[in-house]
Amino acid sequence: MTVQDIRSFNRFYTNVIGALDYGRHLYAPYTLTESRVLYELAHSPRTDAIDLRTELSLDSGYLSRILNKFEQDGLVERSPSEKDPRRRRITLTTRGRDAADLLDERARETVGSLLASVPPADRERLAEAMRTVRTILGDGRGPRAEDVVLREPGPGDLGWIVQRNAALYAAEYGWNTDYEGLVARIVADFAEDHDPHLERVWIAEVDGRPVGCVMCVRDDAPGTARLRLLLVEPDARGLGIGERLVEAVVDFARGVGYRDLVLWTNDVLAAARRIYQRHGFVLVSEKPHRSFGADLVGQDWRLDLHGTQE
Repeated sequence: MTVQDIRSFNRFYTNVIGALDYGRHLYAPYTLTESRVLYELAHSPRTDAIDLRTELSLDSGYLSRILNKFEQDGLVERSPSEKDPRRRRITLTTRGRDAADLLDERARETVGSLLASVPPADRERLAEAMRTVRTILGDGRGPRAEDVVLREPGPGDLGWIVQRNAALYAAEYGWNTDYEGLVARIVADFAEDHDPHLERVWIAEVDGRPVGCVMCVRDDAPGTARLRLLLVEPDARGLGIGERLVEAVVDFARGVGYRDLVLWTNDVLAAARRIYQRHGFVLVSEKPHRSFGADLVGQDWRLDLHGTQE
């Protein structure tokens, strides 16, 4: 490996990225740097200006000008940080989140067309090569909380939810295929008939691979949403993914006008239960049952969305 090898690869990759945006105006009406700031605000748990500057390696004056422009355009709001009043907390407005979502959708379509040109047999090789580059040039560090991205499901992700739920709960709790059948029905019902304005799925992704998921669907009771299928891969735990997934459901359910958010779980899922409690869920009832090849205690939890503000 020589300096020239790296410079040659960099020129090649820069040309690939440039070709993706050729004639498409991928970032319009924003610059590439402005788009990066919007992306970080939409996906990173760190929202202080100083964290944005560090994460994106931006000059403080340049970042300040971008944020001033965004504030004038109604894309962001600034307020004192709850943890340190000397810092400024930056949050996207509804208009700002819409802008970030539009840029994200354009990027997905563009990268999707690039990926479509790669033979299916070569895609895993490509993904592994990209992971190798990130691992080596990233000093071999593991993923950080800010590396986690929450996104909507793409092709194959709903199938991944079924497969990983079945495999993970079999490995950790010994549940049988009855559970896989239940998850498959839940996912199939969502795929076949859901209201995108009132129901949603989130996939947590790190380094291009899914590591977690959760669903928000309508419940039978009027004005009530149900949280379902919260899952975090074992090697991605400790990054706050479960917290972010539950927070995404709570914010979404409250934002679209649900009055209550409910969920059903089992007492053996202690880590998930602690997350629910931290977000204000209250245990409503519990009942022993025999399911999935195990003796369990089922629990119903409820969150009053109008009476609880995070």
